[in-house]
Amino acid sequence: MPRDPVGSANEADVVEAVEAVEAVEAVPPTAPQAVEPADAERLGRLLGDPGLAWLVERARQRMARGRALTGPVTLSHPDESQRRAVESLLGRAPQAGRSLTVRLDTVDVILRRSGACRDGLAAAVVTLTGPVTPRAEARDTEARAWEEAYAPLGTLGAELADWVERIRRDGLVRRLAHTPEAAGSLVEAAVRALRSLPVVPPTSRATFAARNLSGAHALDEGTPLAALVLSGLRSLTGFPDGAGAQWRREAWASAGLLKDDVSSTVLCLNLRGTPSLDWMADAGEPAVLTLRFLTRHPRAPAVPETGTVHVCENPAVLSAAADTFGPACPPMVCIQGQPSAAALTLLRGLTTQGAGLRYHGDFDWGGVRIATTLRRSVPWLPWRYTAAHYRAAAAGLGPSAQALTGPPAVTPWDPALAVALAELGVRVEEEVVLDALLSDLERQGC
Repeated sequence: MPRDPVGSANEADVVEAVEAVEAVEAVPPTAPQAVEPADAERLGRLLGDPGLAWLVERARQRMARGRALTGPVTLSHPDESQRRAVESLLGRAPQAGRSLTVRLDTVDVILRRSGACRDGLAAAVVTLTGPVTPRAEARDTEARAWEEAYAPLGTLGAELADWVERIRRDGLVRRLAHTPEAAGSLVEAAVRALRSLPVVPPTSRATFAARNLSGAHALDEGTPLAALVLSGLRSLTGFPDGAGAQWRREAWASAGLLKDDVSSTVLCLNLRGTPSLDWMADAGEPAVLTLRFLTRHPRAPAVPETGTVHVCENPAVLSAAADTFGPACPPMVCIQGQPSAAALTLLRGLTTQGAGLRYHGDFDWGGVRIATTLRRSVPWLPWRYTAAHYRAAAAGLGPSAQALTGPPAVTPWDPALAVALAELGVRVEEEVVLDALLSDLERQGC
């Protein structure tokens, strides 16, 4: 059956085209960006077959890399439609086999001689698929766009310099935003949030977002902005690594951003300053203070007459003190692990009024991390929480002593403590030294 002279080339034409390949100048990637409008329909019929899409894409890739459109391109395991499309283009059946090979310079000559695209294959590719940007140019353009997206990070303070370097290095922003355009708005919003942290007094995350960002839901869980801001504020406050919903709530709270003002609480014993606190202190019973109470009564509790508040990590210590001394026990606060927003608000209020804090926690890597986090927020002196106290307590442990677990941590208030922990490698919980702690409290005023 005779072929359409517009849609394909006969075998004689192909032979002549192949012989003329060397006489045809290589077409650079910067070929004209369009052909005459009258040629578009013809070009589509000749090279626009879906079975030739792979061929057009290979040519486009070469143009993007700055390579000449000459030599063969090969398709492995072609289907029947791809074989028929090549046959129609070349005017003959391709060689049999598991792959399909076409010479780009042959296609270039066919396009020129048929009149479908007198400017050759490069111009045809542009007409069918759009302008081709050289890869080197595209990379440079993208690199500049990412630098512009990161630019607002440079306005953050020195305390976040390490974090800025880290997220640029590990690609957190790229993973969250995917494109420089999306990254620009993400980074700008994150910087705006971080420059307003920590919040004192604490407030709800929704209220903070409504005041400083695009709306009350801007920092909702699962959003890219929440992930980036949470990463930054942890670096700002020194909040330790962790996982889970409770850990995230505590991490947000470390910068004064709360889910609400009643779920964050702190335990205390014998603090005074309001009728309700005085009543609990007269009874010698522990009190649970909410963040709501503390923010609504900024000068309560009051600084005790002794000027000192003992702070412990575990509720068992405070409970034992209440059982042993009741209303005669010196004022105490229990942070219950990582300090909550309520705990930080209470302790900051006391130190602002002139109280001195004496702190004790578990002798293990988790305990010293908690102590370090607290120390970044409020000043305190160690309460039986030094290397000497640890060595004395560890010496009294039997063969059932628990081994330390987790990565080591620093102990800025007593660097020798970290050395001793690493050397002895045993854990000493607060309950183990409870008698010594109670003895101190008794001497303080019981």
